[in-house]
Amino acid sequence: MLILGLVLGGVLSGAAIAYVIGAASIATFILSDNVRYMAVLPQRLFSQLDVFAFLAMPLFIFAGDLMNRGGLASALIDFCMSFLGRLKGGLGHVNVMTSVFFAGVSGSAVSDAAALGNSLVPEMQRRGYPLDYAAAITGASSIIGPIIPPSSILIFYGALMQTSVTALFAAGILPGLLLAAVLMAMNAFYAWRDDHPGGADSDLPKILPSFLRALPAMALPVIILGGTLFGFMTPAEAAAVAVIAALGIGFAYRMLALQDLWDSALRTGVLLGALFIILVAISTFSYIAALEQWPQAIAATIDRWGLGPLQYLMLVNVVFLIAGMAMDVKAAVALFAPIFVPVALAMGIDPVHLGIVICFNITTGLLSPPLGGVLLILATTVNINYWRLIRATLPFFFAEVALLGVLTFVPEISLALPRALGLV
Repeated sequence: MLILGLVLGGVLSGAAIAYVIGAASIATFILSDNVRYMAVLPQRLFSQLDVFAFLAMPLFIFAGDLMNRGGLASALIDFCMSFLGRLKGGLGHVNVMTSVFFAGVSGSAVSDAAALGNSLVPEMQRRGYPLDYAAAITGASSIIGPIIPPSSILIFYGALMQTSVTALFAAGILPGLLLAAVLMAMNAFYAWRDDHPGGADSDLPKILPSFLRALPAMALPVIILGGTLFGFMTPAEAAAVAVIAALGIGFAYRMLALQDLWDSALRTGVLLGALFIILVAISTFSYIAALEQWPQAIAATIDRWGLGPLQYLMLVNVVFLIAGMAMDVKAAVALFAPIFVPVALAMGIDPVHLGIVICFNITTGLLSPPLGGVLLILATTVNINYWRLIRATLPFFFAEVALLGVLTFVPEISLALPRALGLV
């Protein structure tokens, strides 16, 4: 309770979450008379960060940024428009399908929202879609990015909780496609109800030229996933291939300059610096949590409450959903997963299923008020009032929460593919 009070006070003061957690953890060491254990803290921090799977994360971030700058989004949008734009509400379907393809190289909801907010939302407005709806479905579909691999949050969770990243990649495919199907069904309903426009053939790109232009971008996820799932490459090696391919595709599209390489490398370094500061703070927190036996205390409380595995999963969903509404995704996972995951594993919950549920849950928080990262990015990118955007997004948010419930109660959705590939 002491550390939670310190963290809450620090967050309300507006301080950075990494400094808040780190300072609260050190204060708890002192106040709980555990100062003597701080002598081994540097060694413990290094061992927690010295994880091979973490190597994949900066490379995928770098590759995703290069793809954003190299014309990938426009190529994928043109291809999706060529065969979906003819339908009523077609640009909504294009929005969702572009996010599916984009997920295979970006793996970031915020990156997807920024890219599609700059390119597709203005086009939807030009063709007669309300700005509220165009921004809302863009935000909702961007959540597909961190679920369909390669995904930085799945890599982060797997490295942090020592769960197979390859198995998590396989487990994320069906939930991500199911989310896309749900969003496309909702878009079809809104297109019928609100009479959204469909494109005329003369307004749309030709299928064959747009397919050929988008083919390198669409082939990249197949190469990455195929190589990873069938054991030809580790996730880190697949990330390196993604960087090389991103460079090749960017220069082939003639939209990538040498300055873009420097800007992408600089942005990747800044993101990694912020991320590893959080990891150091969370590792300090995990150490004091282990010394104070907080996971064991939670397990004893759950036992007194008489919760079974499914009831416990629902409790975990509530905790992570609330955390996702107010915290950075990776910070929330790093803060709460080491406390709640060991109890779930002791109850016999499959670690891969649990990882998908937690990552889907915490990513959905990017679409929820008050501090949803996707909402903030879109409100700035498309110049829409924040609360107006929230109102338009709520139906999609509730649909994603309902799908989270389905994934929680039907683990076979997540585990079917990893089992078929012999990964679990």
